[in-house]
Amino acid sequence: MIKFTKRAVLAAAVSLPLMAGSAWAEGLITIIVNDPANPYWFTEGEVAKATAEELGYEATVSAHKGDTNVESNLIDAAITNGAKAIILDPANADGSIAVVRKATQAGIPVFLVNAEINESGIAIAQLVSNNAQGAALGAVTWQGLVGDEAKYVEFFGNPADNNAATRSNGYNTVLSQYPGLEKVAEEVANWDRTQGYTKMQSIIQANPVINAIIAGNDEMALGAIAALKESSKLDGVIVGGFDGSPDAVEAIKNGEMAYTVLQPVAVFSREAVIQADHYIKNGSAKMSEEKQLFDCLLITPENVGNYSAPFTLSN
Repeated sequence: MIKFTKRAVLAAAVSLPLMAGSAWAEGLITIIVNDPANPYWFTEGEVAKATAEELGYEATVSAHKGDTNVESNLIDAAITNGAKAIILDPANADGSIAVVRKATQAGIPVFLVNAEINESGIAIAQLVSNNAQGAALGAVTWQGLVGDEAKYVEFFGNPADNNAATRSNGYNTVLSQYPGLEKVAEEVANWDRTQGYTKMQSIIQANPVINAIIAGNDEMALGAIAALKESSKLDGVIVGGFDGSPDAVEAIKNGEMAYTVLQPVAVFSREAVIQADHYIKNGSAKMSEEKQLFDCLLITPENVGNYSAPFTLSN
């Protein structure tokens, strides 16, 4: 498994524009994301599309919104339209295996971004954030701010996405070393801000004292923050997020969120298209290993001024 370090991620984020591809390389690259209503997935699609167009391709972006039936229909459309490659953020670690296999059998190379599938050897590449590294980074930071004793809440992402369990396990590996940290609630909020808000409302009613929140993504954290503000209970509560979204950055600037772990989605979305272009032109994978991990970065009040574009932290 290839790992891209912090230095490599930062270098890629500020790399020079690509030269447009030659006419013979032109064709369609189909990009399928989860839900562009979430700024993370919106950025994923837009960066991939812009990169494909820089390289001389036509590019389309569509969304399955976590529905494997919709995902299958979109893959069928890509096959019918003669796509040269597919960039896919899979809907389900298990449920998306069949559609990746279908595209591959149709002769279309598939490059997965952000989330993995539970089978190797079908996609050409799987490019994802180093979620274990990012979770450990966030948990250590969170504990340093919270201390050795606190009553806290964890928000868990979509159980069908392996990233949710990886982050939660990373949090618990660190925090379980501190017996004074009491988890009073763990809620599945499916990466969604509204669910984070409504579930936090219920948690507040059941738990008069909450000192801190650690969330699997920024959207759930921001929903929890909204509920705490509404109940006049946000003051003094340490909230940690994961993604590095523009709204989370604003919350850090406003003193409402302590930090967020930045996923380099702008980097690996671009890299996936570059690797797809290489495969189209050469008939072989650019990288020797299918699974490629990109290290996460930490955004805090100290470096938030270096946030130069959505999901991009400059030197």
